[in-house]
Amino acid sequence: MVATAQRFSELHPEVSIRWEMRSLQAFADQPIEKLARDFDLLVIDHPFVGRGSRGDVLLPMDALLDAQFLEEQRTNAVGASYESYVWAGQIWALPTDTATPVSGARLDLLQRHGAEKPTNWSELMVLAMSGLVSLPAVPIDSLMNFYMLCVALGEEPFSAEDTVVSQETGGRALAMLRELVNACGAQCLKRNPIAVWEAMSSSDEAAYCPFAYGYSNYAREGYARFPIDFGGLIRLDDGAALRSTLGGAGVAISKHTQNPSVAAAYAQFVASESVQCGIYFESGGQPGFRKAWTDAEINRRSGTFFAKTLEVLDTAYLRPRFDGYLTFQDEASEVVHEYLSRGGNERTALEKMNRILARAHRQAREVST
Repeated sequence: MVATAQRFSELHPEVSIRWEMRSLQAFADQPIEKLARDFDLLVIDHPFVGRGSRGDVLLPMDALLDAQFLEEQRTNAVGASYESYVWAGQIWALPTDTATPVSGARLDLLQRHGAEKPTNWSELMVLAMSGLVSLPAVPIDSLMNFYMLCVALGEEPFSAEDTVVSQETGGRALAMLRELVNACGAQCLKRNPIAVWEAMSSSDEAAYCPFAYGYSNYAREGYARFPIDFGGLIRLDDGAALRSTLGGAGVAISKHTQNPSVAAAYAQFVASESVQCGIYFESGGQPGFRKAWTDAEINRRSGTFFAKTLEVLDTAYLRPRFDGYLTFQDEASEVVHEYLSRGGNERTALEKMNRILARAHRQAREVST
């Protein structure tokens, strides 16, 4: 984003754009209302759009950009990345970055241990018990992986308004996730995806990660000591495919900006095909524009990260975006993490999550009235 801002200012000398960075955790949970008061442009996670569409927060992109450009964005979306920013019939951010948990392997380390990449859950557990597997299990990633397992077990979360998922499906998902985390080691409970990829690409600590949000830089030659070979997800033992939880990032415009037309021009610049397939990728970005994912040269320069993981992106599960969901996400993440850390009863954890969900819905209704 810094590189795109610099280039936009070179093309438009009268415009100065300065980005301020925040942590990965803040990206997931920092209140969007405060950010919108302080900044003209925001990079947001799509669950924010339910709140962002209400009151004095964001400007809808379809009020600022022409329909032809937005249709080009929609038809060139990766998976549900464009749809993820659509709420109440309008689009609230442009999907400039797309990500979901994918697998990653150190092929040299697997070969050294006479092991292969697993194809199903049982094989994954065998590899994990041998000490060769790592995964991110901080609170937010634990919740995203819980969603993934629920979907693979045949039930999408949030099918009923005040129930996250059934006791049977949720209980099995929690137990499976805890078994895997226990096999991988307590250090995973303190690691986000970047920490996992850093450890794998800089040391021989682990040879395989079954699911963590992908960062294409770790597949590029010269970026890390040991490049990661990224790929698809395993299946459950009954053949059911894992569908990881969609992430990514979108560029949004604050309703408080004094320069909406300039902000919109910059957002369009970043999301355009030429920038996404050019300076955005070249500067270390992971584009949201589909043609970048299928481009032969981009794949050559990134260890075929994009070609190998595109199917995972296309089938990823889309989280809720209603106003109040982020309250649920913050608190439920801690419930799942506590269960993974200390054990306990799966039913009790699910009941806590259901109470949090009901309260989040109730608070959102109170705000809207």
